[in-house]
Amino acid sequence: MAHDHDHDHDHHHAHDHDHSELSETQLRVRALETILTEKGYVDPKALDAIVEMYETKIGPRNGAAVVAKAWTDPAFKQALLADATKAINALGHFARTGDHLIAVENTPQRHNMVVCTLCSCYPWEMLGLPPVWYKAAPYRSRAVKDPRGVLADFGVALAKGTEIRVWDSTAETRFLVLPMRPAGTDGWSEDKLAELVTRDSMIGTGLPKNPTDMKS
Repeated sequence: MAHDHDHDHDHHHAHDHDHSELSETQLRVRALETILTEKGYVDPKALDAIVEMYETKIGPRNGAAVVAKAWTDPAFKQALLADATKAINALGHFARTGDHLIAVENTPQRHNMVVCTLCSCYPWEMLGLPPVWYKAAPYRSRAVKDPRGVLADFGVALAKGTEIRVWDSTAETRFLVLPMRPAGTDGWSEDKLAELVTRDSMIGTGLPKNPTDMKS
């Protein structure tokens, strides 16, 4: 479901959980974490480090590899935009959440951004754990009403005439933003290109890294 940024937002789809409640699995995980911490078996700081690693390093690598391949393989890019679930599964990445993954392409004329206005539906199998801000009410409400302002908060300045399209994730449909390939990367390998892809660039709240900042 796409939304123009200056139109009122209305939801008509159902989610698999209410944002005000934790799922049974989440409750069990929290209870287990509390018990292990209280007994001294687990250091909370170590848990935080593990979560951070999955959130910012391990998780987004799947999505980064998909983006890099799309940048270098026109046939795969076409397949990805036509049916992201099918194209990604062909690479061996099988979706664990949601029934349908849609890839949306950024262009000089259009910038895409993803939000889940009712809870935090998120393609974690591609991007890892959702960042805290993605689940926060301010982002979920402002992303639809003032996407340009939200992007400015993330340090992303777009050309004045660039259209911003906001996509609302659901329990059944998730989105992956295909960012624009940075200039100056001709001849780069997929592995090297993947290093430019950030988690935020695949959500649409960021851009790929500058190639000049990469270590040779």
